[in-house]
Amino acid sequence: MDDEPAAEILDAAYLALCEHGYADLTIQTIADESDRSKATVHYHYDSKAELLAALLDELYERYADRLDAADGDTARQRLDALLEVLLADEPPLDGEFHTAILSVAARAPHDDAMQERVAAFDRRLFETLREVVAVGVDAGEFDDGVDPGAAAERLATAIKGAQLRRFAADRSTGRCRDAIDGLVETQLQQPAVAEGTRR
Repeated sequence: MDDEPAAEILDAAYLALCEHGYADLTIQTIADESDRSKATVHYHYDSKAELLAALLDELYERYADRLDAADGDTARQRLDALLEVLLADEPPLDGEFHTAILSVAARAPHDDAMQERVAAFDRRLFETLREVVAVGVDAGEFDDGVDPGAAAERLATAIKGAQLRRFAADRSTGRCRDAIDGLVETQLQQPAVAEGTRR
């Protein structure tokens, strides 16, 4: 973003959202986090809703960039890289990021514009997983009877559930990852391949 004050305000909004959650997020808490006045925040964003929409668009770009950067020589390696990113404890997809998204997602059913933005994260995850599974099926890495769309739906649901359990119920990263690896082995891989990759 070329507008430095506006970018700083978005960064402050992210920190305030992580700290206070959506319900207690105000222009004042954002101004306090940015060391700028409420008037300055209002100059760049007319309302909390407009600021939050801009923040979600910015977070979506970060999310998409990280998914795109997760790479590997094979479909399974790329899937492993995606799982590392999605279940990471490091920024920008760490606990703070997921806390912010979960806080907004809880409000999304009551706000169409917000719901559409939250849904964009889900669609991006699904499409990325579907593409990886399809490449793996075509390459013979995954069972040729696997439906990439159905497999992506199961994986996305498992990943979202693992994220929620990690950050809302304090489940360990390792246990979440083991559960999803088990899903990959039983649902995607051919029996001989799954046996060879079992930990």
